[in-house]
Amino acid sequence: MKHLKQIFRNNEKWIREKLSSDPEYFQKLSRGQNPHSLYIGCSDSRVTAEEVMGLRPGEVFVHRNVGNLVIATDDNVNSVVQYAVEHLKVKHIIVCGHYECGGINAALHPHDMGQINSWLQTLRDVVRLHHSELNAIKNKQKRFDRLVELNVVEQFINILKIDHVQKSWFRTQAPHVHGWVFDVRTGRLKDLKLKMTDVLRDIKAIYDLRISEKR
Repeated sequence: MKHLKQIFRNNEKWIREKLSSDPEYFQKLSRGQNPHSLYIGCSDSRVTAEEVMGLRPGEVFVHRNVGNLVIATDDNVNSVVQYAVEHLKVKHIIVCGHYECGGINAALHPHDMGQINSWLQTLRDVVRLHHSELNAIKNKQKRFDRLVELNVVEQFINILKIDHVQKSWFRTQAPHVHGWVFDVRTGRLKDLKLKMTDVLRDIKAIYDLRISEKR
């Protein structure tokens, strides 16, 4: 209870600070949101989307889950993406992993984790898809870090497979999708420089994206 009471004291202090700098701060906030980006990140308590990117409330729409996964059968993430793309008209979608991720570590060192096993299957699939590259990395830390990056690559691809993203891209050439990693050891964001059009072209034959057609 001590920690919870402190949260409410912090909240009151935060309100006073916001109102002292702008008396209409909360009135403006209540008028709606206009985020330019959707951020899909990990639930890890060390990684906060707005703070990491230096953004204010209303500038980024956020979805978080264990391992920053984009799963085709997950209604939660699919609903978030649809709302962000079709209603908020975001210009960018960012999938952001982070080094020292507990979910990634669990995928590298599999053992029974109860209910979370089914969720981790997607991460373990990333290990399976890239096992040759990962097994060739002898340094454990570098292998760990590389799996974090490879997971971002796979989730980046999964975003491109979502029909709401495809339809919007065909019509407006937006949103642009990005793959990033947050380094908790340095605080830096790392852009993996994934090329959306290249990936679309590579997977077109499998997912029938028809990227050259006008809709």
